[in-house]
Amino acid sequence: MRASRLLSLLLLLQSRGRMTAPELAAELEVSVRTVYRDVEALAAAGVPVYADRGPAGGYQLLDGYRTRLNGLTAEEASSLFLAGLPGPAAELGLGEVAATAELKLLAALPPEPRSHASRMRERFLLDVPSWYRSGDDVPHLSQVAEAVWDQQPLHMTYRRWGRQDVDRVIHPYGLVLKGGSWYLVAAPADGEPRTYRVARILTLETLPGRFPRPEGFDLAAFWREFAKEFRERMYTAEAVIKLAPGKGELLAYTLGQDVVGAALAAAGEPDPEGWVTLTLPVESITHARWLLLRMGADVEVLRPPELRALMGEAVAELSKMYG
Repeated sequence: MRASRLLSLLLLLQSRGRMTAPELAAELEVSVRTVYRDVEALAAAGVPVYADRGPAGGYQLLDGYRTRLNGLTAEEASSLFLAGLPGPAAELGLGEVAATAELKLLAALPPEPRSHASRMRERFLLDVPSWYRSGDDVPHLSQVAEAVWDQQPLHMTYRRWGRQDVDRVIHPYGLVLKGGSWYLVAAPADGEPRTYRVARILTLETLPGRFPRPEGFDLAAFWREFAKEFRERMYTAEAVIKLAPGKGELLAYTLGQDVVGAALAAAGEPDPEGWVTLTLPVESITHARWLLLRMGADVEVLRPPELRALMGEAVAELSKMYG
């Protein structure tokens, strides 16, 4: 375990340059004291690692030092092929490059990791879009990706929700693939980062020059915070329902596993007939009506009164229609 951690520490310094003890501790998920001991162990083993003192200091390797201890284990090699998504790579204009890189990696691996990686590729497939939905049409994706990579500003015509078209000049920071849809994280020249769905870009022009990327901007951290805030904004109301016995899985399919799972965990005991009362967050009353009607007679809405009335009206209309 410690040998693996020492190798990880060495490779971090080799790939990133100077790093502080707290930064190394966070990456390795150990204490700062452990980092101190590990650095001493590397130095004792002859690795030219030294420390710069002061606020801007940290540990780094002697210039020009490179380790050859970078061989992949069978499991590490397999994970690389599992992470290779041919569809998204092709959308980014990197399909042929990714395929060539995969072949080169296979050829360079020793027999055992190569065998593991080949079996992984043969037996596991990642299909990103959800059922009954194809991925977005993204004709501008490769141009967006180039601008992200080269730090070039973009001028775009963007279709907002409600079919309102707007012109924007933006600095693109990164791309995120979520549920089969591509999202661009970008900011106006004098604004804060926000997200744009790439499929809603109508026209796109790459502008001359380069923009300065914000120091310390973390795409993964930004996306986690955005997703959290989006979920909180999405649910604007609550519905109290009674759910028929054995219908939790069907309700989870309709409303989402996280929402229903949390509601079931917080629910009390079922009534004598097995029905359980749940409090569910919903996007809106009208949206909840549309979703809960899909459950038929397996759900009874108790509150709010407006939602119960809408459900009653829909059932009356259906009764008229079907006699």
